[in-house]
Amino acid sequence: MRSTQQFSITLPNEMADAVRAKVAAGEYATESEVIRDGLRVLLARDRAVEDWLRKDVAAAYDKLKADPLRAVAVSAVKARLAAVHARATKKASAKP
Repeated sequence: MRSTQQFSITLPNEMADAVRAKVAAGEYATESEVIRDGLRVLLARDRAVEDWLRKDVAAAYDKLKADPLRAVAVSAVKARLAAVHARATKKASAKP
């Protein structure tokens, strides 16, 4: 039994050009290798998001369910983020 399957795909011109450029530059031997590597990266990102959801988000949710007083109001979060953004913007504009 074959360990590979052949697909026919359609890409926007910009993506197709990027695939061809990777091969032309010698980064990959074939267009298929470019697509396979891109899919590997996508799958790794998906696994990382799933791990984060399982470990961090689920744990935070469980802690909040166990102690609802840990909750922070949306208005407080927005105010904190606005303050952080204001400080960062001020620092960035102060640089020469």
